[in-house]
Amino acid sequence: MNEILSSIERNGIVPVVVIENENDAESLARALMEGGLSTLEITFRTAAAPAAIAKIARAFPGMIIGAGTVFTVEQVRIAIDNGAQYIVSPGFSRTVVEYCLRNETTVLPGVLTPTEIQTGVEVGLEVFKYFPAEAAGGIKYLTAISGPFRHVKFVPTGGIDQANLLSYLRHPNVLACGGSWMVKSEYISMKRFNDITKMARQAVDLVTSIRDKS
Repeated sequence: MNEILSSIERNGIVPVVVIENENDAESLARALMEGGLSTLEITFRTAAAPAAIAKIARAFPGMIIGAGTVFTVEQVRIAIDNGAQYIVSPGFSRTVVEYCLRNETTVLPGVLTPTEIQTGVEVGLEVFKYFPAEAAGGIKYLTAISGPFRHVKFVPTGGIDQANLLSYLRHPNVLACGGSWMVKSEYISMKRFNDITKMARQAVDLVTSIRDKS
């Protein structure tokens, strides 16, 4: 496992961010870091995403920044040029995955079926985004799909919050969990950065509570 994936595992949580205003990026990153989280995923759902990534990369060189909702190789290039260190896609695109692998860029493609996972394993991947986690069957489905893929790790995303976070993190095939409950768009637009720090800290405390028992 490379250092980026190891960092994601240490954090236990990947905040999944939809940011409308690039000028909020630094305050958001500072709030997360003060809450104990040193990674985040900026989704390419808005035009502000590349500039937001660039601002965070310049201001917080110690933060591990991912670009999410990436569909094309061109988006990969834009993300990396602006400072993203890993790529996340909602589904499995062999074109995107193989481009990332050729360029030594960490990529977490979204998977749901055994076929998608096996395709990823064949090209050398060991970690995948499990999406949409709760809608697809949650822990029960994840346990079933992990049976034949015991060496594979997942980052479940979709419908995860503080109420079910621990149940996912306890699963042996879960590397970390992606979630947006502490970085909701309205929190960012309303400048509720103190609340983001508070909720990030609460989430980190949950991660710590599991690890202290292991």
